Amino acid sequence: MSDALSAASVLAGRGIRISRRNLDAVLTSMLLPVMLMLVFVYFFGGAIDTGTGTRYVTYVVPGVLVLCAGFGAAGTAVSVSEDMRRGVVDRFRTLDVGGTPFLAGHVAASLARNLLSTALVLGVAFLIGFRSAASPGGWLAAVGLLLAFITAVSWLSAAAGLVARTPEAAGAVTFLMMFLPYPSSAFVPIDSMPGWLHGFAAHQPVTPLIESMRGLLLGLPVGNAPWIALAWCAGLCALALAAAGVLFRRRTR
Repeated sequence: MSDALSAASVLAGRGIRISRRNLDAVLTSMLLPVMLMLVFVYFFGGAIDTGTGTRYVTYVVPGVLVLCAGFGAAGTAVSVSEDMRRGVVDRFRTLDVGGTPFLAGHVAASLARNLLSTALVLGVAFLIGFRSAASPGGWLAAVGLLLAFITAVSWLSAAAGLVARTPEAAGAVTFLMMFLPYPSSAFVPIDSMPGWLHGFAAHQPVTPLIESMRGLLLGLPVGNAPWIALAWCAGLCALALAAAGVLFRRRTR
C-alpha cells in the first residue's frame, strides 16, 4: 500500500511538471471558464437577472466553478492517452508500477490544476461583484463538494483516456463532462427551459451539486441536495475506478 501511494505521489509530481511544460493547454482550461463567466454576466446577465432572484453574477458563479472542473479534468484524458500512445506505461510496468498508481498520479495532477483554476475563477468573480454570505463551514462544505466532483470526473476522464486511441480522440470523448452544466441550473433556472428538458436537467449529476454550492455560498437552505450530489460523485467515482481497472488491463496485455 505504501509503495502504491509513493508511486502515485511521484507520478502526480510528474503530471504537474508535464502541465508546466504545456502552458497553452493549462492556460486554456483556466482562462476559458473565466471568459465564459464574463460573457454570461456582461452579455446575457442583464436579460437574465430578473429570473434568478439575485444578481446574475452571484447566481452563475457556482455553475462556472463546476464548468471549470469539467474543463480541467478533460486534460487528464489527453495525458493518459498520450502516455499510452508513447509506450510510457510499459516502462512504468518494468518498475512494478501498476495501473492504479499510474492513473492516480494523473488524477492528483488534475486536482492540483483544478484548484489553481478554481482560485482564478473565484478571484475574477469577486472582482466583478460576486459576494458570498457563507460561513466558514459553508465554504468548507462547498469546497469539499467541488473536490469530490473534480475527483469523480478526473477518474472518468482517466478511464476515457484509456478508451481513446489518440489524444485528440480523448479530448473529444470528454466533451460530455464539459456539456453537462449547460442543461442544468448552472446558467438559468430550470423552470425557464422547455418542459421536455425539465426531467433531465433536474436529475442529472451536476444539478444537485450546483444547487448545493449555490445554497452554501449564499447562506441559503440546501436540504438534501448535498447528499444527492455526494451520492452521484461516489457512484461516478466507483464506476470510473472499476472501468479504469478493466480498461488498463486490456490495454496493457
